[in-house]
Amino acid sequence: MLVADPDRQVERDDMVDRHIVPAGVQDPTVLAAMRRVPRHRFVPETESARAYEDDPLPIGYGQTVSQPSLVGLMLEALKLSGDDKVLEVGTGSGYQAALLAEIVTTVCTIEILEPLAQQARKTLEELGYSRVQVRTGDGYRGWPEDAPFDAIVVSAAPDDIPQALLEQLAIGGRLILPVGRFLQRLVLVQRTQAGYERTKLGFVRFVPMTGGGDERIPNP
Repeated sequence: MLVADPDRQVERDDMVDRHIVPAGVQDPTVLAAMRRVPRHRFVPETESARAYEDDPLPIGYGQTVSQPSLVGLMLEALKLSGDDKVLEVGTGSGYQAALLAEIVTTVCTIEILEPLAQQARKTLEELGYSRVQVRTGDGYRGWPEDAPFDAIVVSAAPDDIPQALLEQLAIGGRLILPVGRFLQRLVLVQRTQAGYERTKLGFVRFVPMTGGGDERIPNP
């Protein structure tokens, strides 16, 4: 956890009070993280003025940083605790990785686009999130050498739940991700001794997940 950035603190508090809490997020650790992490540092300067609106914002290469209220709801659904080890698939700008680092001990995050991974790593280090491990790679394959994970969060939509991610969940672990190409549904998966329990949540809209045999990389 880094020292809270006072820059634009009023805007962060306003975002939480006007958008995150009304969306239904109640977990105090998630709310505290969203009050601390400077979202404006994770978006291009051209989007900085909109950083604390409840909107997804473009970050280049056809990608976006997700809507804050949706990020908050996804993190709350994972029921994170401080000693959890979490895998994030789809680093993007690094914003969600920073939120995770405010809540849990270990964060591993994968981004398929090298320029985004490099920028996210730089921003995270500048803000003091040096414990976040950033890797360039195919999120469909997960991070097998550090598995199992207590929680996995996916920030792009595959057509189906990648088998590797299911296998890399610890018993009792939770996975949340959007699933679908045109009509996407947020799905929460919990691994039990007997198998996997799936809960379908609301309809969402995320950028498609690349990799897993689809190696098309969008242009900036």
